[in-house]
Amino acid sequence: MNKQRLALTALTLVPLVVACGSESGSSSVGSGSGSGSGSSASLKGVHWTVDSLTVDGKSEKAPGGAYVKIAEDGEVNGNYGCNGFGTTATVEGDSVKFGTARSTDMACTGVSMKFEESLRRALSGGELKAETSDGKLTLTSDSGAKVVLSEEKPAQLYGTTWKVTSIVRDGTAVSLSSESKDKAWFTLDEKKGTLAGSLGCNRVSADATVRDGSLTLGTPGTTRRMCDGSLMDTEKTLLKLFKSTVDYKIDQRTITLTSENGEGISAVASK
Repeated sequence: MNKQRLALTALTLVPLVVACGSESGSSSVGSGSGSGSGSSASLKGVHWTVDSLTVDGKSEKAPGGAYVKIAEDGEVNGNYGCNGFGTTATVEGDSVKFGTARSTDMACTGVSMKFEESLRRALSGGELKAETSDGKLTLTSDSGAKVVLSEEKPAQLYGTTWKVTSIVRDGTAVSLSSESKDKAWFTLDEKKGTLAGSLGCNRVSADATVRDGSLTLGTPGTTRRMCDGSLMDTEKTLLKLFKSTVDYKIDQRTITLTSENGEGISAVASK
């Protein structure tokens, strides 16, 4: 295998940028199945979800949301399981070496933080051997630490249950309150041309038409329950998206819906 050096640019962590409707894909892993050593061609352009981390013989399952991605243009970004990060890396043959990472500084639960610190050390501890096989990537350090990752395909617009995670205002996402978490969601039915889901308190349904990268939502039909606090605040915000046309963007398992005034929502595909 020819050796190749690829200097990867540092990631600049920026607020969520809203664009016109599109669905972004990821390239396939390598050429063919079976065991094989990693290369820049098989590693980049793929969204690698972290499955597990093994340190000192003890294996631990990764929290949801942990991933690593080396983009086609050389940009490296990821998430440790709570905080997002960006770094540089050098790919040489079947080895990868990440530079010093810069990350967000969110407070996380004890289990998430413990895994995050272990994953951070494993990725930044020096040269890692990279092996790809049947949609899997294994990174192994000289000390024996092992990170196992899986290629993750983008979620589909139709038929996916999208759980609303944040409200978008002026291009910046603000997380939903803990009271509203996991209560607001929607799914699109291609055959019926409809949207159905929950506004956080009440159920909702409406006609939905996808055309030219945008989503047109009709008049919403809802149940009439009364809820307290942030649930109703979330509901009022979501209702503003109906009887209008919004742009949508899918990035792996995240979808963003944005109205003409820059307001909207971000949601993740439910597993």
